Amino acid sequence: GARAALMREARPGEDVEIDLPPLFAQGQKVRSLALVRNDGTYPQAEVGQVLIEPGAIGYVHHIGTFLARHYIYAVEFVKEGRLGGMRAKELEAVENKK
Repeated sequence: GARAALMREARPGEDVEIDLPPLFAQGQKVRSLALVRNDGTYPQAEVGQVLIEPGAIGYVHHIGTFLARHYIYAVEFVKEGRLGGMRAKELEAVENKK
């Protein structure tokens, strides 16, 4: 599928996030808190084009790590038809209505 990466440099003094379990689980429904623009890693869009709006709903596809410090959640945003790499601070859980 289409992939958009949102990679950031680790800052000195930041906690090593992977010392703790991930905040979100594979298959979990989440909402984007961040505006995600194409940083050049998504070939089907212009650099700087908005890929994911705050409030977009998706599901955690898989969980990876970045710089052996941070979890990167690959989130499949259904309406947008995009798979984007997101940090925990850019996401919030969405409760499923029963």
